[in-house]
Amino acid sequence: MLSIGVDIGGTKIAAGVVDEAGTIIAATTRSTPATDPELIEAAVADAVVELRAQHDVVGVGVGAAGFVGADRRTVVFAANLAWRHRPLADELERLVSLPVVVENDANAAGWAEFRFGAATEAEHMLMVTVGTGLGGAIVLNGELVRGSGGFAGEIAHMTAVPNGQWCGCGRRGCLEQYTAGTALVRTAKRRAATGDPLMGPLVQAAGGAKKEIDGPLITRLAQQGDPGARELIAEIGSWLGEGLASISALLDPEVIVVGGGVSAAGDLLLDPAREAYATHLTARMHRSIAPFEVAQMGNRAGIVGAADLAR
Repeated sequence: MLSIGVDIGGTKIAAGVVDEAGTIIAATTRSTPATDPELIEAAVADAVVELRAQHDVVGVGVGAAGFVGADRRTVVFAANLAWRHRPLADELERLVSLPVVVENDANAAGWAEFRFGAATEAEHMLMVTVGTGLGGAIVLNGELVRGSGGFAGEIAHMTAVPNGQWCGCGRRGCLEQYTAGTALVRTAKRRAATGDPLMGPLVQAAGGAKKEIDGPLITRLAQQGDPGARELIAEIGSWLGEGLASISALLDPEVIVVGGGVSAAGDLLLDPAREAYATHLTARMHRSIAPFEVAQMGNRAGIVGAADLAR
């Protein structure tokens, strides 16, 4: 039984035909016309039409970057796409004549890791994606947790520091502002601007231009052994571990899966996260400490998870 998964990002729409084992057997992409909901839907429909021309599929799952209602049909709000209470499933079903399920993109990626990736042996999983922003997905008792309105799993906007760094959500001190790629780059640029000698190799690698410092550059230098870059990544790892300890006090996950672009730093990120997690975990001497696993599904996670949820 085949289904189509669609991962809608801010710049690219990726779609694929997925089998029951989580294997993508055909794929295609489109550019995302981010400012026009109808054009986004037309691009998704065009990709679906292309894929189903050669494959018999039972439905379409869409991973959308935004707040998806509990009905799994409506995108209530998306920060980077032109969706405000958009009945996305209804519009796509009209265009492609197939059943459509809509899910938050982090939830879709987390479901792929639970079903086919790093958490296949678990019943209780917490996934965190550390990229430009911070994403989360929760599976308890083998079920994806969506909450009463569909907004569960938004760990990025837990308060980490009262009255701390301003966040794009309009509040201050959100966990995302201390753990994601934006925090990594912001700290590097701030330290470089003060003349911190540890940032010297990073500025040099950026061609002498502090504004050219980005996350992949920091990660690359850290992997090459640069002390300043390693210190930057360790700092966000420590924040991440502390935040995950607070979440675990509530959810008690069996395994924590870490994905996203910053996770490419591997143990340079995860070892400080593990240490901070163990330090801040409630009753740590009397409970099992959840292992941290690197996500296995990579860029295909959103497609595979959305397709599996649709099926």
